[in-house]
Amino acid sequence: MTGHHPPADAAADNWRTSLGRYLRPRPLLAFLLGISSGFPLTLLLATMTYWLSKIGIDKKTIGFAIALGTPYTLKFLWAPLIDGISLPLLTRIFGQRRAWLLFVQALLAIAIIQLGASDPLHHIGRFAFWGLVVAFLGATQDIVIDAYRIEMLPDDELAQGTATNQVGYRTGNLLAGAGTVWLASTEGAGLGWSAAYALSATLVIPGALAALAIGPGKRTAVDEPFTFAAFRHFLWHNVVAPFVDFFRRPGALLILLFVLTYKLGDAVGQNMLSPMIVDRGFTDTDYIAINKLVGFWALVVGSLVAGALIARFGMARLLFGAGVIMSGANLLFALVATSDRSIALLTLAVGVENLFAAISLTVFATYLSGLSSTAFTATQYALLSSVAAVGRTFATTPSGYVATALGWPGFYVFAASLAAPGLLFLWLMLRAGFVSDTIRQRGVEGTGSDERRSATD
Repeated sequence: MTGHHPPADAAADNWRTSLGRYLRPRPLLAFLLGISSGFPLTLLLATMTYWLSKIGIDKKTIGFAIALGTPYTLKFLWAPLIDGISLPLLTRIFGQRRAWLLFVQALLAIAIIQLGASDPLHHIGRFAFWGLVVAFLGATQDIVIDAYRIEMLPDDELAQGTATNQVGYRTGNLLAGAGTVWLASTEGAGLGWSAAYALSATLVIPGALAALAIGPGKRTAVDEPFTFAAFRHFLWHNVVAPFVDFFRRPGALLILLFVLTYKLGDAVGQNMLSPMIVDRGFTDTDYIAINKLVGFWALVVGSLVAGALIARFGMARLLFGAGVIMSGANLLFALVATSDRSIALLTLAVGVENLFAAISLTVFATYLSGLSSTAFTATQYALLSSVAAVGRTFATTPSGYVATALGWPGFYVFAASLAAPGLLFLWLMLRAGFVSDTIRQRGVEGTGSDERRSATD
């Protein structure tokens, strides 16, 4: 019997080795990249809608904010440019990845400052314009950071680096959410929205510092004179080849269906959490304290534990187990919806949901990272993450109608049931051998060898 399990001291050594990888330089630098990656979308959606509500903008006008997430679902369309076009002078100085990152971050900081100064009460058109610019640049920054992170993390640090990157992402969410509101609020620093947004724009700095410390990265771009042959090569290598490479691998369509549906139930449930809490009589203080304190630290713990769990149990079992537990977390919110303003039950539900959401998201992001060929990192990861964002952005929009029809308890039972398609597709992938416990499932730079090193290995 003991032959089936490692000795206790060996297992403990494995855990210590895995946990020790969090403190290596590259996983720590991935944390800083995550801060810069995480703040723009929160600044656009949660913080912006709060700002508009505070100054009396009507709900129909505020509704346009949902559309600002659209660039995050379409970023695969311009990701080939990030892989294939060199920026004059900057690429020679910093390398391909860092040049694009620093360039986009400079533009992003300017756009955020302009967004904060746009006075939405009197100039809503200008405000919407700068909001779309921030969304486009934030999505572009994500393309660069995701590709850079995947390329700079060695195989034995990918799980831990993805976990620390997720912690950084959530830290950026917190700073751009509660932090920006506190800076603007008269109950906080009282600086006003323009100054608060300008200060929040400095959250691009952690990612820039990390990039300077990491080095130029693996991606290089060759400067060629503009000819028809060069243009044709660019289109093939940077636009067509990444998609051909991905769809040639066994189970590509099944993988995309899994990516589309895996987080759907969680996204639908979280989309309507705030209205449910308000309807059930919880106060703003209840929500802020539980969500920002219990929720944030549960996310941190979940992200860090996930990296070690991947190393200990493997990718396949964790993807399935985390999906099942996420379905169960929605059932906890169904219980909250039947309770009479139970602070303890809400705290438990938020803590469990955030803990296992972080675990599932870290495992999921690690899996997507491993699927991306190093020959086409930016484009393929952008494709996969865009597909994952489709459910979050568009499939959750009818949630209000479903909640009205079913009531809150029925709605969260429905959200829990939405985990079934993703788990079914995952089960089919496991049976067919399209997902394994190997973290890296990708090819080597320029070789197009994903077909030989597919998930079936």
